[in-house]
Amino acid sequence: MKMQIPPNANFIIQKLKSSGFQAYAVGGCVRNAMMGLPAHDWDICTDAKPDEMKSVFRGFSTYDFGLKHGTLVVYLDNETFEVTTYRIDGAYADNRHPEQVTFTGDVTLDLSRRDFTVNAMAYNDDEGIIDPFHGAKDLQKNLLRCVGVPDKRFNEDALRILRGLRFSSVYGFDIEKQTAQAIHANAALLKNIAQERIREELTGLLCGKNVLSVLTAFRDVLAVVIPEIAETFDFEQKSKHHCYDVWRHIIHTVERIEPNPLLRVSMLLHDLGKPRACTTDELGFNHFKGHQQISVEMGEIILKRLRFPNDFIKDCLQLVLYHDVRYDGSQRQIKRLLQTLGEENLKRLFAVQRADVAAQSDYQRAEKLAAIALAEQQAGQILAQEQCFSLRQLAVNGNDLKQLGVTDGKEIGRILNTLLNAVIDGELPNEKAVLLQKVTQISF
Repeated sequence: MKMQIPPNANFIIQKLKSSGFQAYAVGGCVRNAMMGLPAHDWDICTDAKPDEMKSVFRGFSTYDFGLKHGTLVVYLDNETFEVTTYRIDGAYADNRHPEQVTFTGDVTLDLSRRDFTVNAMAYNDDEGIIDPFHGAKDLQKNLLRCVGVPDKRFNEDALRILRGLRFSSVYGFDIEKQTAQAIHANAALLKNIAQERIREELTGLLCGKNVLSVLTAFRDVLAVVIPEIAETFDFEQKSKHHCYDVWRHIIHTVERIEPNPLLRVSMLLHDLGKPRACTTDELGFNHFKGHQQISVEMGEIILKRLRFPNDFIKDCLQLVLYHDVRYDGSQRQIKRLLQTLGEENLKRLFAVQRADVAAQSDYQRAEKLAAIALAEQQAGQILAQEQCFSLRQLAVNGNDLKQLGVTDGKEIGRILNTLLNAVIDGELPNEKAVLLQKVTQISF
């Protein structure tokens, strides 16, 4: 099989080979090329030892921060390539990193330490595919299988558990039976992994095309890194608005929305508070008054624990808090939402609400979707007509008030907000003369 290696990656391979060493593209870039997908990083492995690699690339721009583990970074034409000596990993004391590595001249031994067979292939143009663990065959079967004994692979590096689920979600791989069993059995090891790394893998998993299947089959694994979700498992909603229990509703909403990290994380969190908010009436129906705020409180703890950026947390929690807003058909309500959420997050809110409705029962679905559509249309009109819903759009500002003799900062803020509320409520037009006349009535 011939695959297209980018010119700079191929140059590095040929440079090593012309210097008397073996060299191959290795890992995920080979997998993606065989699947017809773009490869973001072209990693290269070689039997050249670190000092030999430095000699080969003397005169090139290199970075040797990882050289003690056998990795030399080579820069070519603003591209970065990791070139790594074949190695055998020593014991893993922390379920993440080997305590030491031993360099080897055997590419098969190097491939044997890798996580999954589809990632344990090497390639160069002269020799073709080096595939001692039958990764190509597993690719044809759409199968994700550990190299060697799955328990050993996951005990070496527990992050491989989430990586496996991410690969299954993103690429649609079925997880081989023994590998799946080992994922369940070793899930508790994820407690030893840094939250930032968990966040990265989890976000990728949530944005995969096969996310519903993964979140269904491996919910126990996800509950190790987000224990709060276990409260939703098998929690029946007992409502004519719903056809799924809380967890199944949540994961169907995740699947139904655009694969954008903010949107998918918001859907994962939006109903977490339902079990804690649940009350049951005399007819046996469940009600979840206040679940939005509880979901926000739970979500904030989760997002901070996973080290999400502050802006992401703010936007996500807004979407969770307002996901169940009921529209009354007024433009005033939409202006208030624009004032609170901003244009971009209000657009996201409409997507969140559509996904929410799509994962409910058919009861009043048409009416719910019509209300969202009307709200979206109204928001478009407000924005197109540049109607006022924020202080920056108000026809007066702090300088105007100072000219009227209002000098206290807090008083200026109070007056401007009073005027804005009056404009939004339709009590005053957004006209400078009218607003300044109103100021004399409310400021002294």
